[in-house]
Order: sequence, then C-alpha cells, then structure tokens
Amino acid sequence: MNNPIPYPFYSDRMPLDFSFVFAEELPAGKHGFLRAEGRYFVFEDGTRARFWGTNFNSGGCFPDHATAERLASRLAAVGINLVRFHQMDAEWSTPNLFAFSNGKRVCGASLDPVSLERLDYLIHRLKEAGIYCYMDMFTYRRFRSDEGVADVLSLADAAKPYCIFSRRLIELQKDLATRLWTHVNPYTGLAYCDDPVFVMAEIANECHLFTRGQPIVLEPYRTEFLNLLAQWRDANGILADALPIDTMDPNDLQNDLLNDFKTDLQRRYFAEMKAHLRDIGVKIPITGTNMGHTPCNMKAHADMDFTDDHAYLFRGKWMEFEKICQSVTISGCEEPYLAHCALSSDPDKPLFISEWDMPWPNDFRAESPIYSAAIGCLQEWSGFAIHTYSYSAELDDVRMLGREISSAKIGDTPYRVGLYTTWNDPAKFGLFYHAALMTRRGDVSPAKERRTVRPISKHEYNWKGAYLHFEEHRIDTDLSFDAFDERPNEEMETVLRSDTGELYRDRAMGFGYIDTPRTKCFYGMLGEKTLPVLDGMRVECRTDFAVIAISSLSVEEIRHSDNLLLTAVGRAQNNGFYMDGERLVSIGEPPVMIEPIRATVEIDTDVEGLVVRAIGAEGFYVGSVPTERGAGKLRFTIGDVSQSIYYLIFKA
Repeated sequence: MNNPIPYPFYSDRMPLDFSFVFAEELPAGKHGFLRAEGRYFVFEDGTRARFWGTNFNSGGCFPDHATAERLASRLAAVGINLVRFHQMDAEWSTPNLFAFSNGKRVCGASLDPVSLERLDYLIHRLKEAGIYCYMDMFTYRRFRSDEGVADVLSLADAAKPYCIFSRRLIELQKDLATRLWTHVNPYTGLAYCDDPVFVMAEIANECHLFTRGQPIVLEPYRTEFLNLLAQWRDANGILADALPIDTMDPNDLQNDLLNDFKTDLQRRYFAEMKAHLRDIGVKIPITGTNMGHTPCNMKAHADMDFTDDHAYLFRGKWMEFEKICQSVTISGCEEPYLAHCALSSDPDKPLFISEWDMPWPNDFRAESPIYSAAIGCLQEWSGFAIHTYSYSAELDDVRMLGREISSAKIGDTPYRVGLYTTWNDPAKFGLFYHAALMTRRGDVSPAKERRTVRPISKHEYNWKGAYLHFEEHRIDTDLSFDAFDERPNEEMETVLRSDTGELYRDRAMGFGYIDTPRTKCFYGMLGEKTLPVLDGMRVECRTDFAVIAISSLSVEEIRHSDNLLLTAVGRAQNNGFYMDGERLVSIGEPPVMIEPIRATVEIDTDVEGLVVRAIGAEGFYVGSVPTERGAGKLRFTIGDVSQSIYYLIFKA
C-alpha cells in the first residue's frame, strides 16, 4: 500500500449512522409476517421485502445485554436489516445453545437457560432496531449416546447425511425445533413462532444427498438407507435387475434411478420437517437446505417456500501452519462471481443468499459488497447475509483483521479464528452503507429479459450457460428434465453489460461500473485509466485499485439530492501485514491501515451550496475538501487533503 493511514473500525459504533434512512421501518415486524409470493418476499400488508444482512456465528449469537444493545445499534447504523443465527448448536462454541461454558457434562440436548436468555434479549433489541431474524436450526449439533443414537463417535457434525433419512435423528430434530420455536421470549412476550421478527428458516444447513463429501457408509445407517431404497423400488415397480440393492453403491451420482430415489427421499424429509414446523405454529417461509445448484437437489425443494444458496470467492488454503491466499479481482474474473447462485433460482420462488464472502486477506475484496448488491437487484433475488459478522461476541479488544480468537483454530477449523470476520474490515463492511441502500431501495433495475438454464444431466447443470448471460439478463432454471442441454461452445464476452444498461464490466480492462439514478460506482483497477462517463458522474483515479461509490441519502436522485455519501476504499490491511507472494508471512498488528484513494470526482447537481467533508473512523469531521462549482457540476479531488474513506456531500 502507498502511504497508508490508520482507519480502525470499532465494535460499538460506525463512523456514520444512516439508520434515519429507514426509520419508518421500525420496529421489525410492523408489516406482519413474511410470506413468499411468486418470485418475491412480501409482508402481510403487501410491502415488498428485501434484506441486506449478516450472519452471527456460534458464540456471536449469545452476547451479554450491553453488547446486544451496541450490536443492534451498529447494524442499524450501516443499513443491515437481517441477522441469520448460524452455528448456534456447535459444541465447540462458547457459548452455544446447549451449554454456556465448557466443562459441564450436559445430557442430551438440554437448552442452556443462560444462552437462551441472551438470545432472547438480542432478538428483542434487533427487533426494536428494525432488524429481522433468519433461523438456521440445524448446523453442527453433535448427537449423544444418551439420546438413543447409534455410534455417535463416528457421526460427523449434524450427522450428515444420515440426518436426512434416519428415523431417530429426524425425531430428535423435530423435538429440538418444537422446544425452540415454542419458547416464549420474555422480552417480547411472544413465542418465536408467533413473532414476525422471524422471516426465514432452513431445516438443515448445507445438507443434501448429492455430494461425495458426505458418503453413506456408516452402519446401521447404510442398511437403513438401503432398506428405504428397496421399499421405494418395490413401490414404484422397478425391477431388481435395474436397481440391485445388494450391490448398490449409495454414493453413485451417475445412476439416474438412484438419483430419483435420493430426490424423493430428500423431498420427503424436507416435507416432513416443514409439516412439523407448521403444526407447531411456524408461519414464515421455510427452505430445506442451501447450495442447491444440483438439479436433483433443486427438485427435492419442490415443496419449500424459497431457495437458498451460498457463494464464496476464496482461492487458496487456510491451514493451521500454512496460509495461502490468491488476491483475485471480481472485475477481471472470467467466471462471474455469484453466477452459480443463479442455478438455484427457481422462477416461481424467492432466492436468498444466506452466506457469501470474498474474505480477507484478498487485497481486492472491496469489490464484493457493492457488486453483490447490484447483481442481486438485477437478478431480483431477495437479499444477502455475509458470512460472517463474527464468531464471538467478545469484540471490544479486537483491533486487527484476521484474528478475533487467540487460538490457531476452533473446532479443528483454522479459518474460524478470523478469516471470515467482517465487522472490523473497512474494505468490506465499509461499503455496507451503499450495498444496503442499493438492496433495500432496489436502486438497480431488474433485468428486462430472462435466460433459462437447463441441466445437462440429472446431476449437473449447464454452468457455462449461466456464466454466459448472468450479468446481462435474469437467469432461471428449468427442472422439467424434459430435455437436457449440451455445454455451449461460446466464449464469454470481454465486455459485459446488463440489458438495462446500468451494470457494466470489462474483464480485460479489469474494471466495472454501476450507473443508476441514486447510486453510482466504479470498481476495480481504475488507476490511470480513461473511465467511461456515467450519467451525471465522471471519475479520474490515480490509485491503481479502488472502489468509488456515491449514493443519495434521500429519496431524490443524485443530481437533485442535498445529502450524499461518497465512499472511496481499496486495500486495507493490518499494520506490518506481509505476504510472500501468496503465502502469509505476518498477519501484522493494530491498527488497520487503508490506502487513501486519490481521485477527482465530478457530479452533475442542481443543488447550490454543496460542501464536501471527510469523516474519520471515530465519526469526526477530518476536514473540508476543496470544491469547484460551475455549469451544474460539482468537482473535487479526494486523497490529497483530508484523507479518509467517507465523504459527506451536503448543503451547508
């Protein structure tokens, strides 16, 4: 980084508070329960619902009261309106849903009263702040021998994939769901199932029968699976020669009859769990699992209310003693980031991305929030929740990127100590203001045309067909299986432009832009390039990599607004951070440093008397930025004086 300056984020506040933009949405639940209506989420009163959110992971779901109050306020300030409670059932977490602290022997799945009370209070404060909740019910639970579960020591987290068909495991899932959803929150006076602050629920996180990563080999579960297969074969009049149970490999993904059985088995599991949730009073949209871009897995969701997917752009490996990361850009990527999510896009159901990330230490991760928000609007998805805000609620002393926990790993997983932690990252969380505005207001217009992607087999989609048109048109899947596509021979264009004209990416030049009336942005390798002139905005950038975004903070378009935010951010790393090529040598130390973006910005405006003020990490005015005014244009240069990330543009 060239001449970096400190710009730390703090756990109890953000430099700017934009909660006023959405003040009329308080409290969460004011519009009634959420429901799926065709491709969209709508509330009971007909209000369209879009969500820009985050995950609270494991211990982060159970803060003390003071921390819960600060969290709710901080999320609302940046525009977040959804929290997904994830990994609450992980026994490696302290706290977790079943035990508040390590050391005490807990029988079965007794809910810990201290953890539950903390969760109750957090939900209460989120609700007051206008922030909705997504319940991830079943993620990392380790079943115990005193629950009547066979061979618990050999079962993986959540007993995947046996939890999908084992009768005992399904009954235990139902039992926990009943206790959780019928629990009355003393701070709201409502059972979880009766509180409209909850908007979505999933049955099992990242759990399906169509991956080799979860083989069906463990007894007695393998025999239980084969018995169910035999019953299905006989009920459907399939000859034994066509599906010989005694020689069947349960993990054969190329056997169409076996895939049909797995589809039916998984569909019945989802339907049974959904029916149970409805019976105990859960009213909100329910999905089965995530990462559904396998055709059979998508068909297994036929009875679900919405689809859900996960998306990550991380190239490398993050081990205990070896940490490798390739810094790649979205702007120059040949295979569009998020394109595979379109393969989970049922044309008749909402799609939500409940996990996404382009994690630290990728130097170019600042592209990801605003690009994701723009694509979500173009594709008419219902929103995003980044993975993750944090793994811990104890964040007051966290002063650097990549390290919120002192150990080298959590639950045998090195990345949990901070690789995906987002709350203190200026390069990603710093752009959430714009991403939230774009998503919740729908600043980017939906695509005018649609392209349908069909499978090439029952096991695989035409991925390249999605890549070719993803940034230009809306992508839907066709699950009829009436015909299968062949892989197209076409190559993706170098220049990609949405059919609305609002989104543009030149992967050869390595930059893109967003051009809408209320939000405009350039991202990528901008330095010393002659950038296109947007509708009312021109940028000349001298820093090689940057994201430069401007949004109106009022209902007016940028050219008519008297209150605007300009954010300019690129690289952000700890002081002393060092990579030897792709290998991490030193994580560095506090404070977080940013590379000031040096650029000249010109916007069209009919508002007189606009001034530009830089805002520091603590929320103070850093200083004024000189401006030139004339012929309906405001021109100013950032990065030379009053260096910062944030610049407020307002009428003095």
